[in-house]
Amino acid sequence: MNLPQVLDQLRQDEKFMRNVTAWKHQKAQDARYQDFPESIDKRLVDALQKNGIKKLYTHQAQAIDAALAGENVIVVTPTASGKTMCYNVPVMNTLLSNPEARALYLFPTKALSQDQMHEIHDLVTDMQVDLKVYTFDGDTPQSARRSIRSAGHIVVTNPDMLHQGILPHHTLWIKLFENLQYIVLDEIHHYRGVFGSHLANVIRRLRRICAFYGSNPQFICSSATIANPREHAEKIIEAPATLIDDNGAPRGEKHFILYNPPVVNAELGIRASSVKVSQRIAHHFLLANVQTIIFARSRIRVEILTKYLTEAMRKFTKLKGRIKGYRGGYLPLERRKIEKGLRNGEILGVVSTNALELGIDIGELHACIMSGYAGTIASTWQQAGRAGRKTETSVVVLVASSLPLDQYIISNPDFFFGRAVEEAIIDPNNLLIMISHMKCTAFELPFTDGEKFGYGAYAIDATQDMLEFLQENGVLHHSDGKWHWMAETYPAEAVSLRSAENENVVIIDRTEQERVLGEIDFVTAPLYVHQDAIYMHGTETYHVDRLDWQRKKAYVHAVDSDYYTDAQVKSDLKVLDVLEEAPIKNGTKACGEVAVTSVPTMYKKIRFRTHENVGWGPIEVPEIELQTVSFWLEFDDDIREKLDITQEVLGDGLKGLANILNHVAPVFVMADPKDFIALPTVRSPFTELPTIYIYERYPGGVGLSQKLFNAHDQLLQTALNLIEKCSCESGCPGCVGPVLEIGEKGKRTALRLLRMLI
Repeated sequence: MNLPQVLDQLRQDEKFMRNVTAWKHQKAQDARYQDFPESIDKRLVDALQKNGIKKLYTHQAQAIDAALAGENVIVVTPTASGKTMCYNVPVMNTLLSNPEARALYLFPTKALSQDQMHEIHDLVTDMQVDLKVYTFDGDTPQSARRSIRSAGHIVVTNPDMLHQGILPHHTLWIKLFENLQYIVLDEIHHYRGVFGSHLANVIRRLRRICAFYGSNPQFICSSATIANPREHAEKIIEAPATLIDDNGAPRGEKHFILYNPPVVNAELGIRASSVKVSQRIAHHFLLANVQTIIFARSRIRVEILTKYLTEAMRKFTKLKGRIKGYRGGYLPLERRKIEKGLRNGEILGVVSTNALELGIDIGELHACIMSGYAGTIASTWQQAGRAGRKTETSVVVLVASSLPLDQYIISNPDFFFGRAVEEAIIDPNNLLIMISHMKCTAFELPFTDGEKFGYGAYAIDATQDMLEFLQENGVLHHSDGKWHWMAETYPAEAVSLRSAENENVVIIDRTEQERVLGEIDFVTAPLYVHQDAIYMHGTETYHVDRLDWQRKKAYVHAVDSDYYTDAQVKSDLKVLDVLEEAPIKNGTKACGEVAVTSVPTMYKKIRFRTHENVGWGPIEVPEIELQTVSFWLEFDDDIREKLDITQEVLGDGLKGLANILNHVAPVFVMADPKDFIALPTVRSPFTELPTIYIYERYPGGVGLSQKLFNAHDQLLQTALNLIEKCSCESGCPGCVGPVLEIGEKGKRTALRLLRMLI
């Protein structure tokens, strides 16, 4: 059975169609071509044509022309539209005419770096020219590093390695920096929030070192669709860029299905599990031999889905061993093996976090199932693009979870299909992030008096004040008009580009003999590998025997568990500074700096398949303090009297309203629901007024709270629409939260509170 037959079968299935809220059909689109520019070296054109590329897509030709004219370029086209050609052709062409020239390619992950390096290497081999292409990352052997530094025409790396392994040792890379003509930044939509803010500072350091060695490279950036590509690229590189967004690539016929699992308890508004429904839908495609990717929202869901699918497919001999999980925390060799299996067809189905959302080559998949909304419209389309990467028919099924954001998207298909994608937000001048990179910068080359950190309109006027602050803290020394690094520490090692913390917890399996099973970041470790947690890896379950907080190690052993664990967190908040506030109806909205102390206190045991709570246990780990930025809504002190309710009922209403605001906030900023935490308080420690805080999970914040402050009216109206449309009686996971968490009057009170504000 082929894919069109499976789709026909689903259309005729009344039970399936009853829960489909939208079935959109995208028609195929023909390619639009242009000839290769005459300035392109014949050897390069011949090599490309040998590989079947007879002409360029229109956007490729435009990008190549702009790059060869010396402009910085940002290319924005869908997945699988040939963006790599937009930078490979101008770079290769320049290297062929000037063998002394150099290029630096930056990819957000090591996997993507490895993937792209092979493509460039194949092109060089076909041309039979002496151009050296090397990957330089944490896996590069020491013996190869010297030749890469001196002979590499194209050095392929990632931001983390550039930050810690190249820039601090720039004196070993003189050949690269003296002759650097191109810097390629691929997948820049991925550089948002904390990661993007860090990267912008790394680029400041990179440009500064290039200037020291006398080079002024141009940038070629590529991105999936976002609302502000040029602005985002220019904020990262701090220079003007030419936008290329007229996609000339062909597109196959695509079906996009929005599926809302049926309600299984009308009174509580509980729907069938999106995990189980995703598994059942995946069966249709896998049994028809349609290569399928299933995206899940968390590492736990990846493991649960992989386990369910593997068990369900055991009776089908042709599918045995052909279903795999894929996520961060797997060791590199394990991930490479899975990627290869997808390309050659050995693996028929893969369950992944957004780790496979990026453009890693995993072959020609034809079906994509999303178990839960991806968090942003941009990410949803990016994941959808993993299916149908050429001209064949493909299908995407978005299975909604019970979360409010999922229910809003699934119930408002016109909003989803008609709304422009979100903006990518970064804040390079986040004080904590910027000062960390100023330390790294001073280590690399001393600052001079009057020098500003950054370029053009983005340069920091307060640079000298910050240098004086660092001197007072004993890490810089000022003499002869220069600011020298004087601390014994190596600053780049202490700065992680991807999270608030720079350390990971290593997970060690002691079932037979000790082996490293995987790793997990420091901030989320207490939630997943606390003592007595059930940690999932692939289809296996492990009991966590001990979390060694000091040594950053979690010791586990394999068990056959019929449940998994879910941690609960307690938080306290205090306001440090109000940055902006404004009166609203019956209250005030504000944005400011806050300090949050949080600690996991207990965990629940959730049984597989039934998802019932079968027990609990305490968690004992140290508190973690976070200084960040928050948006908050505070109600007037007479709100309880106006509504004629008790303090307990007010607390339930605030809890329900906080729950829904936390989940709909990502609609208005390019963020994940996990980027925010909502905290309701009946009596705020700051003002003693009823208040809901929505704070960012990252030190110093990255500008999301300010965006929420400005989008306040839309935020509240969206929450109101969602609650009013929900059919549950007293609260459910799809609106304000389950009645067990918010009380019987929680939904009604949350609705009344919202109407008081609008």
